[in-house]
Amino acid sequence: MKRIAFIFVLLSVVLAGCNTMHGLGKDIEKTGEAIQRKADK
Repeated sequence: MKRIAFIFVLLSVVLAGCNTMHGLGKDIEKTGEAIQRKADK
């Protein structure tokens, strides 16, 4: 039973990490787009 709980917790942490990195990627992309818009002016 402890093994199943450990696997569940580990899976939850991994999935949360992926979502966080995905959000970070979107933030970086938006920042890059804003810099490009400023440079084009």
